[in-house]
Amino acid sequence: MRTRRERDFTLTGGKRNMLIGKFQKRTWERELRGPLISSVVDIFCSSLSRSSIVWNWNRSYSMENHRTSSKSGSPTASPMARDDTLSALKGVWMREQEVLKSRLVLQDEFSWALGPSIEQNGSSSAIDVSASNTKERLRYVGGVDLSFSKSDPSFACGALVVLDFETLEVVYEDFCTVQLTLPYIPGFLAFRESPILLNLLERMERKEIGLYPQLLMVDGNGILHPRGFGLASHLGVLANIPSVGVGKTLFHVDGLTDHAVRFEVSKSNLHAGETVPLTGKSGRVWGAALRSHEGCTKPIFISSGHRISLETAVDVVKRCCRHRIPEPVRQADMRSRERLRLMNHEAV
Repeated sequence: MRTRRERDFTLTGGKRNMLIGKFQKRTWERELRGPLISSVVDIFCSSLSRSSIVWNWNRSYSMENHRTSSKSGSPTASPMARDDTLSALKGVWMREQEVLKSRLVLQDEFSWALGPSIEQNGSSSAIDVSASNTKERLRYVGGVDLSFSKSDPSFACGALVVLDFETLEVVYEDFCTVQLTLPYIPGFLAFRESPILLNLLERMERKEIGLYPQLLMVDGNGILHPRGFGLASHLGVLANIPSVGVGKTLFHVDGLTDHAVRFEVSKSNLHAGETVPLTGKSGRVWGAALRSHEGCTKPIFISSGHRISLETAVDVVKRCCRHRIPEPVRQADMRSRERLRLMNHEAV
């Protein structure tokens, strides 16, 4: 997980970062210790470059907003400079994704155990995914989501909720409202949303209240992503927490298409709790389409984020479903929307 100093430095003005980036790289190389030194320094220096590019984006965006058309009063389009800035930004982000992706773990790597799952008829399954019955049972599951204002799409509210795994009751919630300046760029959602969600996780960790989630469910994808590293993987690696991606729509990855997968799900006549593997043209299994509730025919798309296998991810999601969307993500979505409403913003 990035330290508070690193995060604060990364998110401050890009102009200052351009001036002192080389000095800070040498300083961080001296200060950081351990096997991930080079990776962290690479990420940090990429963040400096990203911040300077973001600063240029914000500057051009601000200048455009001061130039209005004579007829409608709307901002005058100047796409060339912004396209160049976005292209440079994508390049930095792709390099940063590759560094983080090198730390990705797609097997079960945690100290807790799930125990036997409960089937639809109430009987215990013969498969116990825990490696040892002496392990501590999974107790706290987190969920994160962002909701956006309908009147101002750049205004967002991030939510972190923690649920008791057995009762699915919310035991903790926290919110963070922000004014976003970067646009949504397909495939790079994590760079827009992860700073807000990481801030909520770090804020909870500092409180030391004993409710920190042992697993995080994310409204977004894990490895089910064009470069195999979506928001759930991004958050999982940076926060060093087992994470699961829960998608409502399907990324077109390795030949997989939303239409084809939905047709396969319909043809399979899935019952609640049943899945169809998302196998690409390469033969790789990227995730699973799950019919999570008897009253809903639309599947959700589960993928490993970090430090968890697909089998375990699907099992945990099934146990958290009272409706189509698993409760940790559903509660984060509902509560972030309600927080926006209380601030006189209708959520999209």
